[in-house]
Amino acid sequence: MKRTMSLAALAVILACGTASAQQINVKIGVLTDMSSLYADDTGIGSVIAAKLAAQDFMKDHSNVKVEVISADHQNKADIGTNIANQWIDVDRVDMIADVPNSGVALAINEVVKGKNKVFMASGPASSDLTGPKCSPNTVHWTYDTWMLANGTGKAIVKNGGDTWFFLTSDYAFGHALERDTSAVVTANGGKVLGAVRHPINNNDFSSFLLQAQASKAKIIGLANAGGDTINALKQGAEFGIAAGGQKFAGLLIFAPDVAALGLKTAQGLTFTETFYWDLNDGTRAWTKRWEKERNSPGKLPSMNMAGVYSGTLHYLKAVAALKSAADGKAVVAEMKKLPADDSVYGNSTVRVDGRVLHPAYLFEVKKPEESKYPGDLYHLRATIPADQAFRPLKDGGCPLVSG
Repeated sequence: MKRTMSLAALAVILACGTASAQQINVKIGVLTDMSSLYADDTGIGSVIAAKLAAQDFMKDHSNVKVEVISADHQNKADIGTNIANQWIDVDRVDMIADVPNSGVALAINEVVKGKNKVFMASGPASSDLTGPKCSPNTVHWTYDTWMLANGTGKAIVKNGGDTWFFLTSDYAFGHALERDTSAVVTANGGKVLGAVRHPINNNDFSSFLLQAQASKAKIIGLANAGGDTINALKQGAEFGIAAGGQKFAGLLIFAPDVAALGLKTAQGLTFTETFYWDLNDGTRAWTKRWEKERNSPGKLPSMNMAGVYSGTLHYLKAVAALKSAADGKAVVAEMKKLPADDSVYGNSTVRVDGRVLHPAYLFEVKKPEESKYPGDLYHLRATIPADQAFRPLKDGGCPLVSG
């Protein structure tokens, strides 16, 4: 009898030992814009960021094998959802990352929730992802329209830019950014004189700029991003917007956009970001690694790419803690329990609504003569603490928030 019990106990010990050393396989899909207006701000740079996170994590977790795949959603919700369904149902993808374009992201948000996987939304901006559309399977990293509006809009109004006209990208992201910025402008004593909506990936802003000029608004708010922002600013310079006394507010600007515009055109732009490659020693060291993998001299990482890295790393920590990536809702719940800490974003926390809290920074683009070395683009004008950078939890309307 004793021998039988000893053998049984030994079997349990061996089983436990095998389980503790059991390999965990994780598959991550970076769904992004590889070929259109957001490609320079996300695209291959986001894929590289995810791979760097996987490499860093596997160094310290030999029992975790991470595979990163990628695809181009072409800024179309139907293509994005088809890829997501294929990835989850056939390719066994556990987590989908990046997804610039809020229209695509809101669709992916529903797909992932229905299939109980994880959406690490580092690319989209719509604050609805942690508001009425919040999900127990989604974490919103990097930034959102509320943060952009309150960081940039409030600063500009307080400095005298109290009348606004919006050039708005005509889809979910642009609508949310115009809505959130308009609220900030009026709450701080400013006035919105009008708005015009333009197609995504637009080349000719002539008619829209004429309407903005005719409004006589002090500030032309660009509720767009990527190639649309670049085109609007370049054509605005040709139209002599600044000479007429009006100023642009780039509500979503990335370092690659500023590099593409050049300091002569972009100088003086004020905007909010949560990452800048030259912010501190940690961001500079990570950028060197990213540049080596990117192997394209002169390219700079964006905050989207940095968000992919940080979010992926934190996701993998939660998977390791649970010893499984199978239950997406459980993984996200674990991400909310664990503190996030890395060299790119520093200390962050994931709130109950899925909003990641970290500081934001108000930057101003340098004049050409102020830039001392390649990539020296910004003056840091203000640091917005994490507890002030994002919308208060009570104001979002997220169904996950009780009371």
